Formats: sequence, C-alpha cells, structure tokens
Amino acid sequence: MLKKVDSSQLKVGMYIHDLSCDWMTHPFVRNRFLLTSEDEIRKIINAGIHDVVIDNSKGLDVQDAPSVDEAQAATEREIVEIVAKAPVVTRVSLGEEMQRAVQIRHQASTLVRTVMQDARLGKAIELDQVQPVVQNITESILRNPGALVGLLRIKNKDDYTFLHSVSVCTLLVAFCRSRGMDPEITHQAGLGGLLHDTGKALVPDAILNKPGPLTDEEFAIIKRHPQDGYNILLKSPEVGPIPLDITLHHHERRDGSGYPNKQEGDGISELAQMAAIVDVYDAITADRCYHKGMSAAAALRKIYEWSKFHFNPKYAQEFMRCVGIYPVGTMVMLESGRLGVVIEPHETNLLAPKVNVFFNTKKNLYIKPETVDLSRGLGFGGGDKIVGHESPAKWNVDPMRFLTLA
Repeated sequence: MLKKVDSSQLKVGMYIHDLSCDWMTHPFVRNRFLLTSEDEIRKIINAGIHDVVIDNSKGLDVQDAPSVDEAQAATEREIVEIVAKAPVVTRVSLGEEMQRAVQIRHQASTLVRTVMQDARLGKAIELDQVQPVVQNITESILRNPGALVGLLRIKNKDDYTFLHSVSVCTLLVAFCRSRGMDPEITHQAGLGGLLHDTGKALVPDAILNKPGPLTDEEFAIIKRHPQDGYNILLKSPEVGPIPLDITLHHHERRDGSGYPNKQEGDGISELAQMAAIVDVYDAITADRCYHKGMSAAAALRKIYEWSKFHFNPKYAQEFMRCVGIYPVGTMVMLESGRLGVVIEPHETNLLAPKVNVFFNTKKNLYIKPETVDLSRGLGFGGGDKIVGHESPAKWNVDPMRFLTLA
C-alpha cells in the first residue's frame, strides 16, 4: 500500500515511492528507491521535503500513516471548499478572444526566443520590444482569461522553455488581477514573469532537455539561472526592481529551502512569492521529456500541500481561486460517460463550468459537439456533472479542437 508520511518518520529500510516535490527541488537522481542510509534521509529533509509517499509492500511501514487515497481525499475536500465559490469576470466570449489569443501566444513565444538568443550573445534586453507583448497579454486576460490560459496549457518539448515564460507571465497577470492589484504593478509583474527564466539561456540545452533526473553537478548548473538572469537584466537599466526581484527570487521558499539566497518567510517579496507559486504550477502541469504533466486538480493539491512550508498559504489559496479546479481547456469526464473540454467557468460556482462535449466513452466514438452548462438542470442545457479529469492521451483525442464550437 502507498502511504503518506512525514519526512521526520523516515527510517532506513523504507521504500520511497514519491518524494512529493517538483523535479527542480529534490537532490536525487531517481524518484523511487530504498532508503539505505541516514545520509539519504538527511538529504531529503535538507532539501525542504516535508512529506513523502512510501510503499510498504517494498519496505518498512508506518502503521498509523494515512494511505495516499485517504490523504488526497481529505486535501481535495479542503480545496473544494476554498475554490468552489470564486467570482469570475469575462468581457467577451471565449470564441471572440481565441483568435487574438492565438496571435498573442505566437508573438510572445517568438519574443522570448529572441530574448534568450540575445542573452546567449551577451546582448542587453530591449525592453521596448517586451513592453507591448506584456500589454497584449494583460488586455487578453481582461477580455477573457480562459482563452490565453487555455491555449498555453498545450506545450511541446521543443518550445517548452519559451512557452513556460509566456504562461508564467499570463498566469501572474491573471493572479494580480484577481487580487485587485494596481495596474502598473501588475504590468511590472508581467514583465517579471516573461523574463524570469532569462538565465536559462546560459544553461546547456543538453541539461535543459535531459530526458531524466539531473546529476548533482547538472542540478548545480540549473540553480545558477536566477542569478544569471538577474545579471543579464541588470544590463538593461530600464528594467525595474519588480522584474529583477521576480527573476532572482522565484525559486526561494518560505522555509528557507529555496535558492539562490535561501530567503525565508516574508523576507521574500509578495510578488516573488506569487511568482514562485505560478512557476511551479505551470511546470508541474506541463508535459516534459522526463515527466507527464499533472491535471490542474492534482497540481492544486500539490500547491496546497506545499503551502504548509514552501508557499504563503494565503497566496496559495488565492491562486487556487484564480485558476480554479477546472481551468479552460481541461478535459473532463461527465457522469453520462461523455468527454468534454471546459470552455467557461461559472461566475460563482467553479465546480459547474460550461463544457463542450464531443466524445462518448461508452460507445468509443465522437459525437456531435454541444455545449453543456453544468450549472443548469436537465432540460435546460445541463443535467450532467463532472466526475473527474481525463487524460487526452488515454483516449487519443485532442480536446483543444473543441474549445469553441463552429
């Protein structure tokens, strides 16, 4: 059985099934292994990993520890209470915004690619090229946040580094907006989000795209990228303190386990703490060459669990309300056995979004797409409910084709 245990309960002879952290945090070249020394336990604790999953069929047990299923169910009940009632404001429909969002996504990812190339060549960042892109992203979020956020859920391994920066910018702007922050501060945060990984321009591609865990030496190189990015941005005097702070400190953690400066608690700025949450959320929901992306619900569960130590719990909960359990572009299974893609959150109940249904799993065939409003009853365009997330790969379907109906 898989059980969730506190890292203080670890003993030599236990089998680690999951270190319960994002891949950029742990110092091990594998995620599953038998604990054979006290030194391995110390490495886990020193890495800021506070709970892990053990497999008691392969090693020692902790008798009173909850099973993974029990722990997840308890966490999800808490998340539903936090997220279910969150106001959503959109000015235009998803269909209206989608075409603009496609252009903005391309424009922004092309810009980040150029910024990275310039950084490799030692050139200063030209902020006058970056500012309009952040403005376009912000305006798209104001019109309908679901369009661009939904599009950015899809990344391939060749352009992940660039689209990750666009995603962090987009999600950070949406996060700032949902918290009612000042427009100029929001814009500066967006700049920080778009430029936060500039230092990765100096990381060899062989390390960035390695299809497996990093060695200690490779991990040390990766951990230099916040400082490298900060130094690159300093070459452009017009880059302000907020983008510089986000770039340098988006890997800091409240318990002091982050890098490069091991800042703690509120010694980390508000926006750097917000950026850290956004950065991790986007990283763990994306497919990479070394791991499959999590569903939004699984990622929010991780963010919520990690907020006990790594993130400000208040900011984590506000971010959860911002993105919701079922973000636009999420593929879901309905009680009827139909698959659908979420196209619009409900204004007050994020558990009952509008869904475009397109596939019947009971008959294993595509059906004529239709929009189902899960907040309505049977006979009023609703009468169904979500029973869980589904992987597009499992059904070999492309839900993004059905984000809008013709």
